[in-house]
Amino acid sequence: MLSAQQLRGVLPAIPTPVNADDTIDSGAARTLMRYLLKQGVDGVVPLGGTGEYGALARAERIRMAGIAAEEAAGSIPVIAGVLDPGYHDAMQAGKEFAAAGADGLLVLTPYYTNPTQAGIRDYFLRYADESPLPILIYEIPYRTRISIAPEVLHELSKHERIIGMKACNTDMWHFLRTVAGVDESFSVLSGEDTLFPLHVAAGARGGIVVTASLLPKAWRKIYQLAADGKTQEALALHRSLIPLMNLAFAETNPGPMKSVMDLIGVHAPTMLAPLIQAAPELSANLRIELEKQLDTFERPL
Repeated sequence: MLSAQQLRGVLPAIPTPVNADDTIDSGAARTLMRYLLKQGVDGVVPLGGTGEYGALARAERIRMAGIAAEEAAGSIPVIAGVLDPGYHDAMQAGKEFAAAGADGLLVLTPYYTNPTQAGIRDYFLRYADESPLPILIYEIPYRTRISIAPEVLHELSKHERIIGMKACNTDMWHFLRTVAGVDESFSVLSGEDTLFPLHVAAGARGGIVVTASLLPKAWRKIYQLAADGKTQEALALHRSLIPLMNLAFAETNPGPMKSVMDLIGVHAPTMLAPLIQAAPELSANLRIELEKQLDTFERPL
């Protein structure tokens, strides 16, 4: 059973390679997983926003979770995103991902219904009680329009089956208050590429990092520096990735990233509606920057 102690280091949030008919490109998905395993990542997170969860057919989501689990073969945790807004659909997804071989679930804050903090607390407690797998809370208020109060996160962190969270709240004061009060058994993971070294320095045990799918070695080095207390060195290395992050997030993720994944041997440019492929100029500029970073970090093995 997945534990909080296993939730550390760099866990790429992986995109979903798809065919023209919106089905999983299993060959490209397996190639991506093998690349990340070879680069020594500490886990993978398929089917989050980066994985275009909401645009995939349910059967394809299950296939993607199964491919990730098969390739990982127990060597690293596979934590499948659950982004449904309603409890019963979210629970069904969790059960399907468990059957497909996932080790944990990343469960999004319920959105659209605009629940109270008490409603959010009860939702996660009920989900954890009924879930077939340990869960991580996925807090991303700039997508859901709902922030979870630090005090609620403190309470939820005490539940034995709520083992961590992906923290995408860009308010550092919120992050600091959250880390200050969560249970020691609970693993806070940064969910922001742009704030990752600061989050680690402030108590995150690692992160679920989007661009780590492209540059796993660079992000692992940043993590190790920050975890070792070498914050200035981690920040300097992180600063060198700012041009790449500016381009990767200039249009909605994962469009830009998907357009250049052939540079790591994964041909996966196709997007799922309503997202479209990145603008050609943006893609070309990202390609130049990624080639430069790959030459620095990834290609010398």
